[in-house]
Amino acid sequence: MISGPPRIPRPAPAERAASALVGALAGAVRAGRPGAEDAFWAEVAERGVPLVEPLPGDPGHRAVTFLWCGAEDTGRVLALVNRLVDPLDLAGALMARVPGTRVWHITYRLGADHAGSYRIAAGPGEGTSQDELRLLAARAVHDPRNPWSVPLRWGEGRASVFELPDAPVPPWRPWNPPSTAPLGTVTRDRVRSDALRDERDVWIYRPPAAPRAALLLLDGDMWFGNCGVQALFDRLIGAGTVPPLLVLAPHAVSTQTRMTEYGGNPAHTEFLTSELMGWAAARMPVPADPARTVIAGESLGGLTALHTGLEAPGRFGKVLAQSSSLWWNPDGDLDAPAWLTARYARTQRRDLRIHLRVGRHEWALVDQNRDLHQTLRARGYPVAYTEYNGGHDYVCWTHGLAAGLADLLGDLPPSP
Repeated sequence: MISGPPRIPRPAPAERAASALVGALAGAVRAGRPGAEDAFWAEVAERGVPLVEPLPGDPGHRAVTFLWCGAEDTGRVLALVNRLVDPLDLAGALMARVPGTRVWHITYRLGADHAGSYRIAAGPGEGTSQDELRLLAARAVHDPRNPWSVPLRWGEGRASVFELPDAPVPPWRPWNPPSTAPLGTVTRDRVRSDALRDERDVWIYRPPAAPRAALLLLDGDMWFGNCGVQALFDRLIGAGTVPPLLVLAPHAVSTQTRMTEYGGNPAHTEFLTSELMGWAAARMPVPADPARTVIAGESLGGLTALHTGLEAPGRFGKVLAQSSSLWWNPDGDLDAPAWLTARYARTQRRDLRIHLRVGRHEWALVDQNRDLHQTLRARGYPVAYTEYNGGHDYVCWTHGLAAGLADLLGDLPPSP
């Protein structure tokens, strides 16, 4: 069994920049100006964190500074910014301290449309070996000066959110005001699977009007159990961006179960296409037309959505795949050519419409998703492809879920 993705170093370090405000603080401290640090933190409180500053002559980018106020014994601080940091070289994420202050900082040059999440790890000591920094990183927390955060997987805490001025604005975040549109209802049920020889929890979102389309959304435990994504569907339906949509979202259970069942596991494909959809159809109105039925996932779930669409186009006629883990293959050989891309290349073209998304900071996944996009186009599939400025991140996938559903379902004709 594959236990995780290949460990590939970041191709190049994320580009650094300098913060004018931090530079001014350093100068004020050197000059012995009283109250300089207090004034700095007051300015930061007004501007918010991370600190975002213009770069002269570079309007398409910003200097983005992650900050930490250290304690007396703080000796090391890591800024763990999603996909800007190489887990194989954590020393590259070490923040610097402004001498004579409690201010720790690191600044990146980022595109003005960048969005993502981050955590910060601080502790005593001076050890900077990879093993020592890995222990420090395990203590990371969300930024207490940033009010916006998202939950991490499997109860591992929260990560802070940052969205630069030109980043796509999602129609919903957990901290936005509630929608004024009619609200759907969410229930949680349990489905018996003979194929998996187990049971699965599933979240069910029923729209406020009769459903005209259906979505099978993988990783329901994250989307519904942690993120409260029902508010996104309320907004999309209320705005007329998508038709009334029935959503089925099965629980992924655990990392080990996910690695075993996702990908090309025939038993899991049988559960999704026959058992879960059949269970739902026996209990509620489920659109039967595959052109009105989407399967969506991200990461290994994106690969699973693409594989399931290929296997069952008569059930799922549309696929939304974000940051798809195209490194996966059933033989466990992580150095082999992209298995699913090869399957799409050699398999008779299915009646599928596909929406692909990947972050520009996702290293090997970018090239793999580009290759899949070109393969799909060459085979004549209707496919939309987006590279967003971000990483492997629910902060980005929330917007991608909305954009992908709008693309795949926004032009549906009225139900017959």
